Amino acid sequence: MRTFLIIWIGQLVSLLGSEMTNFALTIWAWEVTKQATPLSLILFFTQTPRIIAALFAGVLVDKMNRKKLMLLGDSVAGFSTIAILLLFLTNNLQIWHLYLSAAVNGLFGYLQGLAYSTSLSLIVPKQHYARATALNGIQMSGSYILAPALAGAFYSLIGLVGILTIDIITFSIAISTLIFISIPQPKNSQVTHRTIQSYWGELTFGFRYLFRYPGLLAILAFWLGNNLISSINFAILPAMLLARSGNDSTMLGTLMTTFGIGGLLGGVTISIWGGPKPRIHGLLIGNAIWKLGLLTLSLAQGIYLKIIAAFVSGFSSPFPSSCNQAIWLSKVEPDIQGRVFAARFIIAQIPTSLGAAVAGLLADNFFEPAMRTDGILAPIFGDIFGTQIGAGMALMMAILSICGAFMAFGGYAFPLLRDVEKTLPDYDINASK
Repeated sequence: MRTFLIIWIGQLVSLLGSEMTNFALTIWAWEVTKQATPLSLILFFTQTPRIIAALFAGVLVDKMNRKKLMLLGDSVAGFSTIAILLLFLTNNLQIWHLYLSAAVNGLFGYLQGLAYSTSLSLIVPKQHYARATALNGIQMSGSYILAPALAGAFYSLIGLVGILTIDIITFSIAISTLIFISIPQPKNSQVTHRTIQSYWGELTFGFRYLFRYPGLLAILAFWLGNNLISSINFAILPAMLLARSGNDSTMLGTLMTTFGIGGLLGGVTISIWGGPKPRIHGLLIGNAIWKLGLLTLSLAQGIYLKIIAAFVSGFSSPFPSSCNQAIWLSKVEPDIQGRVFAARFIIAQIPTSLGAAVAGLLADNFFEPAMRTDGILAPIFGDIFGTQIGAGMALMMAILSICGAFMAFGGYAFPLLRDVEKTLPDYDINASK
């Protein structure tokens, strides 16, 4: 796993810088607008171009040099940060610039991420798939631990300029680690030669492959609902926490760091343990616990209960993604993973973009006014959530989290989803036949 670990370290440093920038820009956008909509639209403009990119990214990843695609993604992200820095230094930075930057980073970031994820099965032994995906979860969680704390501290000392400068340096480190390692290219399998007939066939291959396996479609159907709920929740989470704490960026940083600590420990647990068997348990139960933690966070008034809820949510968050990715890596042939994973992404990501688009609008135009003292929902939920600013977003998150938990536990009622690892053999078992 040496090559994987070298890439992992470089991407960890880069992600730390990116999350520091995201945290600082979130505070800046809230200070400028005092609304949830701009923050959710940043997520929308990050996610939507990824759907567009996925239409052709799978073909590119399967046909082109994956290392060069990863270098391209990191380079574009670095230049985007430089552009934001120059706009801020010249007093020209506006909210729509963040939307544009998010769109560019979303498009090329997806290309880079797909090239990276589809290379795992070539540089990591099969028995370590769950561990590798868990380490990627640790990578994300580690950035959540350090980035909010560092950004919160540095924001008052070196400002947005200093944080953006740090981000540029971390991108340089990530690019440097990629330059000096080798990432193998997959060999074409019989599946590719037998199925791919034309360019249109290449574009649609991933979708046709998915529809051949109802078990994979069952997993996708679950993620459709889960992604819609998660997208809305996390689009309004920073605004809700800032609003209910009186714009306390330190408190926001503390809770986001706690999320990261929990996620880090959850990822370490999976990397040592290897994950539950069958992995579908990690996907479903992990999702349910994650949503119940967010429910508690939306209800909590005291800081200590909020910290506990954030930790529980963070700890459970690596389980669904790690177990899900391990299932797909085991079932899909390596040389077609680019096209299949891209098709999977397009289908599962549509509700993510939809959720990001409507989250702020629902919060600012319905739930927040409805939970004011004279609002239509205040008499019903006011005693639970209060009627101050942020109460509407808290109610919104609570309702969605309850739905998400019920959906996760309800997955066990569907044999197609529950037994997918039994009914669909691993790709190397098919190959041996």
